[in-house]
Amino acid sequence: MSKVPAAYQATKGSVLDVDKAFYDSLTAANTDRELVETHIAPMRDGYAWTVPAGHVFRVKITDGPQVGDFNMWSLHNPRERMWASRTRQLQRAHVSTYDRLWSTLPFLRPMATIIDDTLADYGVDAEGGRVHDLLGTRCDPYVNRLLTGEDFDFHCHSNLVRAVEPYGLTEYDVHDVLNIFQCTGLNEDDQYFMKACPADKGDYLEFFAEIDLLCAISCCPGGDLSVDLWGENAQDPLQTCNPLGIEIYRLKPELLSNWKSPEFSPYKGRHGRKNPDVDWAAIKKQGCC
Repeated sequence: MSKVPAAYQATKGSVLDVDKAFYDSLTAANTDRELVETHIAPMRDGYAWTVPAGHVFRVKITDGPQVGDFNMWSLHNPRERMWASRTRQLQRAHVSTYDRLWSTLPFLRPMATIIDDTLADYGVDAEGGRVHDLLGTRCDPYVNRLLTGEDFDFHCHSNLVRAVEPYGLTEYDVHDVLNIFQCTGLNEDDQYFMKACPADKGDYLEFFAEIDLLCAISCCPGGDLSVDLWGENAQDPLQTCNPLGIEIYRLKPELLSNWKSPEFSPYKGRHGRKNPDVDWAAIKKQGCC
């Protein structure tokens, strides 16, 4: 089968042209860094945390296979949040090292860059499954009611809602996710499928924070997804559930001497408007730090 070129292709030197040597220099294998915080996202629950720009954070398998549904916002302006669908177009549907997670319009900038992935060699399995997907979104009690006719409160959407409430966010701020450690693909009928999580204790996905971040993750109540959640064979996957770990690292200042936090998209924001006296860039920045 011939390889069809991607629709979104970058010109040389654009923000999509990642400096791999720089990000390689930030990994644990290539530099000393200071562990400044550790957190645990409890089994079948959600957890939120903050990360300063220029720091590294790691989502880690602490006990056994477990899927995590991940959200991310600008710490100073939650209107700027991770945009899963545009990231899927600019990067790929299953992300790994050197891929960036992009923010929503009108901001459109890299929020975080993946710098290390212990599952990077998983590749594509015999059924077309890959890990760390942006194809699907979080499980939620609304679709559960549609599929089963029953109310069940503990889904990833609900976990994320509870996790971000202490930061002043609400259900309206929870958005499409990055499914960390989740193995997914599209079947021959072009339908989304999920497989058992291939991660094991000690595996991790690691990010460099390009801006100040608020992050949240749900330890999926489906655990490692080895058990059907809906349909005739559905059962409670409690025995497959585990917590997840979060680690935050401070880097040596000299490593970041030539790095700066990315600016908003330089588009002037007129959208065809003719009024020359309105500063659209300033309007876009309102509500930010």
